[in-house]
Amino acid sequence: MKLIFLGSGSAFTVGADNFQSNMILTDDLGHKLLIDCGSDIRLSLHAAGFSYQDITDIYISHLHADHVGGLEYIGFSTKFDPRCPKPNLYTSADLADDLWECTLSGGMRAIEGEIANLNTYFNVHKVKKTAVSGSKPGDFLWQGIKFHLVKVVHVNNGYFVMPSYGLFFEMDGTQVFITTDTRISWEEMGEYYERADIIFHDCETSPFPTKVHAHYNDLVKLPAKIRSKIWLYGYQPGKLPDAEKDGFCGFVHRGQTFKSSDLVAAPEVRIAV
Repeated sequence: MKLIFLGSGSAFTVGADNFQSNMILTDDLGHKLLIDCGSDIRLSLHAAGFSYQDITDIYISHLHADHVGGLEYIGFSTKFDPRCPKPNLYTSADLADDLWECTLSGGMRAIEGEIANLNTYFNVHKVKKTAVSGSKPGDFLWQGIKFHLVKVVHVNNGYFVMPSYGLFFEMDGTQVFITTDTRISWEEMGEYYERADIIFHDCETSPFPTKVHAHYNDLVKLPAKIRSKIWLYGYQPGKLPDAEKDGFCGFVHRGQTFKSSDLVAAPEVRIAV
C-alpha cells in the first residue's frame, strides 16, 4: 500500500509547483482510491503519472470545489471511454444527494439520449450512520481495509455545521488519521488524535486566518506527543514555518509517497515529472 499526495496545497494554490490537497491510496493489484477529487485533479493526476483511467474508487469528504470539482472530469471521461469500468464513489449518506443536486447535476444531468443521475457515472456507496449509536458516521470497506468516517468541524454558519468527514483506518498495523479540511475540535477528534500512529492534518499558514481551517499557530499548541505524529498539508504558498523544529513530522510536499511498510518512518519522496 502507498499513500501518494497529488498535491498538498490549499484550495486556491497557484504558482507554487503544487496542487490542491488530494491523495491516492494504491495497492499491489492496481486498485487506486482517490481521496477527494478537486477542480485541478486532471492536472495533478497527470503530473504524478496517472490519468482518469487509473481511478477505480473515489472517496469524497465534503462539497467544496477543491474536493469535488474534478468529479465531472472523472465522470465524463470514464463514462465515454469503453476501456473504463464505472468507478466506485464513497461518501457519507448526508452528502450524496447534495453532491448531485447542488454540485454536479447542472453540467452532468443532460447527456445525449439520456437524463443522467449520479449512478449514471459512479457506483454510489452511501456510508450511513452506525447502527449502534445511530448518530456517529459509519464505515466502508476498500480492498480489505475498513475506513471509518470521522465527523470534523470545518464550517459552522451559525445555523448548522457543514457535513465534512475525515478518515481513520489501519494500514498494515499502522493507525492512520486523515483529517481532510477541519478546524481543531478536540471534542470531535481527540479520540482519533490519541489512537492514531500517524496523522495527516489540515494546516492553514495564511497571515489572514479564515477560522475554518486549523491554523499552524493553533496546531503548534497541541501536546508534544500529538505533534510528534502529525504531517501538515493544505497550506498556502510561501515561506513555511520550521515544522520539525516545532515538533511536527513536517510539511507534506506534492508527490510525497508514504509506504505502508514504513509509514511512521521518514517517507519516500516521489516528485513526478
